[in-house]
Amino acid sequence: MLGTAQASFRERIERFEEERLSPLAARSYPARRDLPEEDSDHRTPFQRDRDRIVHSKAFRRLKHKTQVFIAPEGDHYRTRLTHTLEACGIARNVARALGLNEDLTEAVGLGHDLGHPPFGHIGEAVLDDCLQERFGLRFRHNEHSLRVVERIESLNLTEQVRDGILRHTGAEQAGTLEGRIVHVVDRIAYINHDIDDAIRAGVLRFEDLPRDDVELLGEAGSERIEALVRDLLARSEAEGDIVQGDEVGGAMLSLRKFMFDRVYLAPDAQREKPRIERMLRALFDHYADNVPPPAVEGASDPQRIVDYLAGMTDRFAVRRFADLWLPEGF
Repeated sequence: MLGTAQASFRERIERFEEERLSPLAARSYPARRDLPEEDSDHRTPFQRDRDRIVHSKAFRRLKHKTQVFIAPEGDHYRTRLTHTLEACGIARNVARALGLNEDLTEAVGLGHDLGHPPFGHIGEAVLDDCLQERFGLRFRHNEHSLRVVERIESLNLTEQVRDGILRHTGAEQAGTLEGRIVHVVDRIAYINHDIDDAIRAGVLRFEDLPRDDVELLGEAGSERIEALVRDLLARSEAEGDIVQGDEVGGAMLSLRKFMFDRVYLAPDAQREKPRIERMLRALFDHYADNVPPPAVEGASDPQRIVDYLAGMTDRFAVRRFADLWLPEGF
């Protein structure tokens, strides 16, 4: 309320968090950054992180990066940006319901996919293969997301947000419950909205979905998300951690495997896959022989290639390919 303005913003936030948040929630203060900064007088450290991510170039580029379907004919397919927003909304809802720090959850959710290369799963797999073959290195989008915020865009985010971004996928758990929410909700979001897009694209029929999983979770995407969120809230509340029940969580993993088998990695479902692979491999080989300028000082040649290619949007990658290999005027 306005009448509390005599207390500093930080004091009011600290009092609110002590009174309203779970004892397990991450606290907004003190800010833990590599480069210390003065606190804002109207935003928490995690709100500042959120705003820095939203205003970054990498975040804006997500609108032109594939989620699953490459160059779809239609306005309603997800992009990497819309996936990020959908996952972030679900994650923040979970954080609020559990009495955890919404601002931290939102910042992690908005930043988790900043390092994704163009062309979705295909792009990540091709970049990883090329790095292994040429340099004996690996590409992981979560590691590159951390590099984007730490080195390429130098956002000086808090330790908790950087940790959540790095560990939103993989075996290692985030150090905060808020980061662990994003880890689970990322899957809840993409599995269900990718099913929606796959049916819209004619790659799947509703009848193809595993019957037992649909009967347990619901026929509509919104029903499945609601069932998964309710289970997540109930189990997490009981365990004091971010966990799913065996039955409901198992159904989600079953749907995830189904999507990898039938959509994400299936040749029939990815009509453009061979051409995308050829294009990205050609770009990688070209820049391995003609190393692009460094995004940051001190980057090795392999890192400069990764920074350049992973930062591309789908359409910029196509344009660079055309510039390099198509006759002028075509």
